[in-house]
Amino acid sequence: MVGAACARQLAQGGHRVRLIERGGQAGEGWRASAGMLAPQIESPVENPLFELGLAGHEFYRDAAQPLLESTSIDIGLWEGGILQTANSELEVETLKQRVAMQRQHGHHCEWLDPEEIRRDWPWLGPTQGGLLAPRDGCLDPVRLVEALRRDATRLGAEIVSDTISTLTHSSGRVTGVEGAEWHPADHVVLAAGAWSGRIANLPRPVSVEPVRGQLVALRWPDEAEPSIVFGHGGYLLHRGGEGVAGSTVEHAGFTSQVTEAGVAAIRARAALLTPALAEAKILRAWAGLRPGTPDGLPIVGPEPTLEGLWYATGHGRNGILLAGITGTIINHLLSGETTVEEIDALRPARFWSW
Repeated sequence: MVGAACARQLAQGGHRVRLIERGGQAGEGWRASAGMLAPQIESPVENPLFELGLAGHEFYRDAAQPLLESTSIDIGLWEGGILQTANSELEVETLKQRVAMQRQHGHHCEWLDPEEIRRDWPWLGPTQGGLLAPRDGCLDPVRLVEALRRDATRLGAEIVSDTISTLTHSSGRVTGVEGAEWHPADHVVLAAGAWSGRIANLPRPVSVEPVRGQLVALRWPDEAEPSIVFGHGGYLLHRGGEGVAGSTVEHAGFTSQVTEAGVAAIRARAALLTPALAEAKILRAWAGLRPGTPDGLPIVGPEPTLEGLWYATGHGRNGILLAGITGTIINHLLSGETTVEEIDALRPARFWSW
């Protein structure tokens, strides 16, 4: 996902680009994404991911129509708002504080009383109120990746299949990457997701580990309008007549299979959110590996000890939301242009300083 976005933005910026993909689908994090665009739900205002997430959402708002025109692919952008329910006194206090803070910063955000939620979401279980982010939404990750790849090739990027094992460099600068063959390059963007730290000959350890996320698709309740709702530690999202419910956060190495325990936990949370789903048939379940970092922030920017190496990894649960803006940031940096203020918090050297 992030690699496709970087390839498209770099090609759009006039660079000669080769996007190298390993092929296959096992474990890819974006395939286990609900495609949420929820910066106002998932990040507090003081977190760098809040402003970065808003910029990420804005990227898709601007890019959806041009991508449709250039590739004939509709990325499924939906901006009907996201509700996060409060189900305890502590959650009420926390969400009310978040509403106040966001409104003080000029963002659209509302607190809804239980009666207002019952009126507009009568199919939800009991709540103690909730935060409504009326501009948050989602998109279709599979369509988005396809659109970015197709547009990248239209702009001149080359997409090849290889499993890269090693970075090559000489005299303090990058010379390329090696897999089944050697791919010479003046610049290398490391966007290998959960596998980023497994590339050999990197100048420092990459603090990224795989975090498994499982998802379940259930039949969407007949009486419910298309919605996205967070609560009880999970979420439920409407897509194509289905309810996509998630998700888990598991440190299971590179094992990307679904588990009975994971599916049961997701289903239980979905039933608390929407009692009508308690007996709903599971249509399918799937999983992927997100690239997690120790502080929950992506690793984006130049390698200070090796000229020509750029990091675009570690996006965790925010890979879809931040992919487009990450591509823009990498293009800015590689082209010597000014980019977003939050870039300092994402600097690669923050974990290993040498």
